[in-house]
Amino acid sequence: MATAGLCLSSQGVDAASASSKRVYLGIDMLAKENFRSLRGNRIGLLTHPAGVNRYGIPTIDVLFKSPIVNLVALFGPEHGIYGNEKANVPVLDKIDPRTQLPVYSLYGKYRRPTPEMLAKIDTMVIDLQDIGARSYTYVSCMRYVMEECFKYGKQVVVLDRPNPLGGLKIDGPFLEKEWMSYVGSFQVPYVHGMTIGELANMSRLKAGVLQLSDNLRWRGKLKIVRMSGWSRGMMWNSTKLNWIPTSPAIRDLSAVLGYPMTGLGAQLGGFSHGYGTRLPFRLIRYPQKSPEEISRALSARRIRGLAFPVVPVSVNGKSQRSTYVQVTNWNALRPTELSLHMMALACEWDRSNPFAAATDSIKGLFNKHVGDSMVLDYLIQRGANLPIQTLLADWDRYCQNFRRESAKYHLYRT
Repeated sequence: MATAGLCLSSQGVDAASASSKRVYLGIDMLAKENFRSLRGNRIGLLTHPAGVNRYGIPTIDVLFKSPIVNLVALFGPEHGIYGNEKANVPVLDKIDPRTQLPVYSLYGKYRRPTPEMLAKIDTMVIDLQDIGARSYTYVSCMRYVMEECFKYGKQVVVLDRPNPLGGLKIDGPFLEKEWMSYVGSFQVPYVHGMTIGELANMSRLKAGVLQLSDNLRWRGKLKIVRMSGWSRGMMWNSTKLNWIPTSPAIRDLSAVLGYPMTGLGAQLGGFSHGYGTRLPFRLIRYPQKSPEEISRALSARRIRGLAFPVVPVSVNGKSQRSTYVQVTNWNALRPTELSLHMMALACEWDRSNPFAAATDSIKGLFNKHVGDSMVLDYLIQRGANLPIQTLLADWDRYCQNFRRESAKYHLYRT
């Protein structure tokens, strides 16, 4: 069932032409140039388990074993350099048992590298696999690292990787400045269609993205090592690269696809999306509602590109039935639309209106993820009568403008 969710025939990808290309990642291209940009420097590496070359060799090993590269420190984002730390749980500094290098956590006491950490390096290499959704925190980690490195005169080398959702799909709410945070540090649509290297490129070139003066931004030393063979129409399954879990809940492409579809809808209101099951972000549940009731309610809303079959799922060794989010037409799909319908249904099924009843801190966290405060305002005022089409029309106009504006920072053609 997880494979069905990717629905190759409906992605708008020319599978034949895409499959004829070999995609070489940023780390592959860095090695191909014999690490020229790293020579003579003390290197720090910000990475995680998905930071591998096209052959599956970790970037840590590629750099550590190279006689040319002087790798002196490792830096870890949320979930740590081995990806085994839980979400939202601080990670401690440690010594890497494989290399005996210090590992500095950027998701613990500090979210930014300190001057003391940066004093040990000349260049920071960043190799993080993003999933193309704004609230996934690796791009925030990159932005914070870029800001500190630019402040202290350290070179940043970003090893680019594919956006697994491709570079064509742009969807969802904008992020108001008031709600910027670690789960939203770029003012981009929720599904932004950019690679992590392109976000870095935009950060360097566009005023106001980095929280730095223009003088510091322009003096900042940034090198983006581009991929070879990737184009904007390629989703991950067209790259012929193996997917390495980017975090405990993003183990496969089914979860990557589900994250922007159900993540916002399960923030508040009572819905869950299968976190902790073998199909995270794809199984919708609601208290006191059967899978069949949920399926009928969502199907009646005629959400483009989606179907909601009821499927058997094993949970803790027991077979249960659950409502599955199946992609039937990726081209027609607005990924974030489903979450709006989940919010409206939550108000329909809970007449006390869980959005109005939420504490200020929970409302704040909701706005930090969604970005558009009108969603919460409408939910509080109108509940189940949430004006979904009005919101979608506003978001579509914003995304069309963003598509034009962001093209100047693209590193790859369609």
